[in-house]
Amino acid sequence: MSLMPRALKKHAAAIFLSALFAAGAARADAAADFYKGKTVNVVVGHEAGTGFDIYARVLIRHMGRYIPGAPAMIVQNMTGASGVVAGNWLYSVAPRDGTVIATFAQTVPLEPLFGNQQARYDAAKFVWIGNMESGLAICGVTRASGVETFADLQQRETLIGATAPTGPLAKAALAVKNVLGAKLKVIPGYKGSADVKLAMTRGEVAGICGLPLSTVKSFWAQELEAGEFRPIIQLSGDKSPELANVPHYTDFIKTAEDRQLFGLLFGVQALGRVYAAPPETPAERVSALRKAFMDTMQDKEFLADAEKTAIDISPMEGEPVGRMWSEYASSPPAVVARAKEVTTP
Repeated sequence: MSLMPRALKKHAAAIFLSALFAAGAARADAAADFYKGKTVNVVVGHEAGTGFDIYARVLIRHMGRYIPGAPAMIVQNMTGASGVVAGNWLYSVAPRDGTVIATFAQTVPLEPLFGNQQARYDAAKFVWIGNMESGLAICGVTRASGVETFADLQQRETLIGATAPTGPLAKAALAVKNVLGAKLKVIPGYKGSADVKLAMTRGEVAGICGLPLSTVKSFWAQELEAGEFRPIIQLSGDKSPELANVPHYTDFIKTAEDRQLFGLLFGVQALGRVYAAPPETPAERVSALRKAFMDTMQDKEFLADAEKTAIDISPMEGEPVGRMWSEYASSPPAVVARAKEVTTP
């Protein structure tokens, strides 16, 4: 069998690369033709003033420059059931043409896994665009509460504000209560973390659980610096050097079963600011949005804006985000059942 001459091989490779480049350029041109003059809606499943809202508003100030055709971008808040309403809308109602992406709490994609009948979507079919922050959550209390350490929470009843009973704030508090032994009384019904903050100021509740550290450092910065608000335990991610004296949930792991359970309860916070498109969004537009998202994460003006706004940026591409959700969704049934049990009011 004769071998292809070296010159012919180089010529064939050049043709292949040229065709590949041309195909990529054609996709970019098609995306630019589609997006030119349009508006991309970023739906935030939480109220204005929350961390999710703040992150989205910083994102839209810059991402449009990187989407082919430079469309306008706007934020729309769609509240309800701690992000589940937005998840339902994205799955069943939102246009599947690349003009909509959404962000919601990291617990939302797992709600069907936990048997939440309100969650009428299959998160595996969402198209993941990317993640702005690999987050770390905390429980925190007011100075007026008199609670100074996590051990204090294990000794005295403390009122903790939350959103819906199935929302991430309530679930985090219930997990801390039922797994880590804190004597928490969860008070649900607040619209969002901003509403809980007002309740803490009024003395209605003493603390909050499941609050991202990035939100603390931005929206709660004044109270944190004044000592009026103090983190009391770290619930996810790696241990933060900024909270060296605050215990981390991994300090309480005793068994392999604990590690699986705590990972499902708290480790998911690593996907702290995810963005998704509806199922069946055209592939070339998904590619355009994913590239624009990651290009934005590297943009100097965006990073300066993020620093000014006091939000942390530690991005992740869309495909790894999808793999992480798949991993959590395939947790052993016994672990899922236990997680559901300890986070049910």
